[in-house]
Amino acid sequence: MIEKVKSEIELMQRHIEVLRTVVDHEPIGIMKLSEILDQPFHRIRYSLRVLEQMGYIRASPSGAVATELTADLLEHLDEELDEMMRLLEGMKKAH
Repeated sequence: MIEKVKSEIELMQRHIEVLRTVVDHEPIGIMKLSEILDQPFHRIRYSLRVLEQMGYIRASPSGAVATELTADLLEHLDEELDEMMRLLEGMKKAH
């Protein structure tokens, strides 16, 4: 159970890293993203597909670009992560 959650968190971390890189370098293609993030093409391609399906990026002739949803996500990301960390802290056994 814990390994599954950890795996999902690592995947979310990669998606956010890809999204932030798209914002910083848009428009950007898979090859450049792969080079910047030092990740294999297939992982970048998967993250881009997920982010596109969720509406955070869209394809353009020059590469991936962020959508209006991206600014809102990134603006509130720290708050959302803080809430997740509070939930995880609450699961620890009190000493």
